Amino acid sequence: MQKIKIFLLVVLFSGALFSQNKPAYKLYNAKGKKVSYKQMIKTMSKAQIVLFGEFHDNPIVHWLQYEATVDLGKQQKLTLGAEMFEADNQPQLNDYLLDTITQKAFDTVARLWKNYKTDYKPLVDYAKKNKLKFIATNTPRKFASKVYKEGFESLEKLSDEEKTWIAPLPIKYDATLPGYVEMKKMMGDHANDNLPKAQALKDATMAYFILKNREEGGLFIHYNGAYHSDNYEGINWYLKQQNPNLKIVTVSVVEQDDVKKLNEEDKKKADFIIVVPTTMTKTY
Repeated sequence: MQKIKIFLLVVLFSGALFSQNKPAYKLYNAKGKKVSYKQMIKTMSKAQIVLFGEFHDNPIVHWLQYEATVDLGKQQKLTLGAEMFEADNQPQLNDYLLDTITQKAFDTVARLWKNYKTDYKPLVDYAKKNKLKFIATNTPRKFASKVYKEGFESLEKLSDEEKTWIAPLPIKYDATLPGYVEMKKMMGDHANDNLPKAQALKDATMAYFILKNREEGGLFIHYNGAYHSDNYEGINWYLKQQNPNLKIVTVSVVEQDDVKKLNEEDKKKADFIIVVPTTMTKTY
């Protein structure tokens, strides 16, 4: 009898421990099926471009970005790029990568995001250590602001040098893409027809610099807000406009109270969807 009591206590205690398991994330494919990190890396390794979507303030996604980059770097030659760096800051980024300026100087001469130190510096330093190219893919923010206020026509007034920091004009644009339609709808009274155009300028420019700098036989990993590539739109759409045969893998992220099952509405959002708890701490 005593042995039975002890056995039951062990079972109950083990069950209690199991119920307290708190996974920091779960990975799903586009069909909503759970997949392993190893499976994701294997699929990414066969791609030409990875669009690694993120929530800018989510530490789990930033950690996964770094880990995936390191693991993929063991298999093939990488080129890295990010929304978080604007194209006119490429010379300063190159100077840092080549160690001709210090981190302190880089902080001064480049427009770095407030979470650069915690979330993006590890990726840049990985590129620096391994002598990889890191591409500043985004349009200068002031140009997106001009489009929001004045439309695509305002870009024609840019100088020849300034035009090298954006996708070639004219910018192809499809106002009926669901992502742009939804963006305008979500902003309500604050939106005008130019709001999604400003987003499209960013998407087109990032796609342009990815294509311009990717190397045949290598893998280009691009880090961007998930909304820039969700539902295979945004950057992905512009890449496919130029080359429909590109092998692209997309990643998105969603927050759920329960990470053990992907919400139905988030299926098909990307090739891989990272589900993190809504209670996950933020980097800012």
